[in-house]
Amino acid sequence: MSSHRMSFAQSPLQYCAFALALFLSSSVLVGVATIAPDARAAAATSDVWVDIDTEHLSLVVMEGKKPLHTFENIAIGSNGPTLARRRNDGTTPLGEFTITEIRPSERFKMFMAFNYPNLDHTERAFKDERISASEYMALRYNLDRGLPPSQSTSLGGQLGIHGLGRGDLKVHETVNWTEGCIALTNEQLAELAKWVVVGTRVVVR
Repeated sequence: MSSHRMSFAQSPLQYCAFALALFLSSSVLVGVATIAPDARAAAATSDVWVDIDTEHLSLVVMEGKKPLHTFENIAIGSNGPTLARRRNDGTTPLGEFTITEIRPSERFKMFMAFNYPNLDHTERAFKDERISASEYMALRYNLDRGLPPSQSTSLGGQLGIHGLGRGDLKVHETVNWTEGCIALTNEQLAELAKWVVVGTRVVVR
């Protein structure tokens, strides 16, 4: 549970051990679980969405208001959740997002990207002067056209849901270790992939 987790700022030795395990595995491509077409179709045509609770470290697949499957003991950013994320600050952005891409990952088995920074984060950051006018315009240009938002502004990017690859399960169960993404075990990720498609709504709270 979240009360037993520590950040890597509190446990630098565990961070180094986990980072080493991940980089040593970066040359190994871990196969992506094959998803049955009918499961994909069901997820795409029904009111399936993902609810991520950053306090209790759980991810619940929902269909409308009905929970379908719960994944416990997920990991989030090493510096916790925030509404005011900056690039490389180790926080997980709160808000409502949409899955924009699902792809194999050598390091993390699979990566489900979501559309951060979205319009809400963009507007808030501009109001708070955390991004420049040119960064704001670049973000709005894509967002207004339904394109993936720029990933190179001061707000950062490249966020989503991924697995462990060949990472250390014990570390995953002990600390919030990611750079801002949501991490599940490889087995949990394979199960989640049965429900999630491009376009699936993700709520991080």
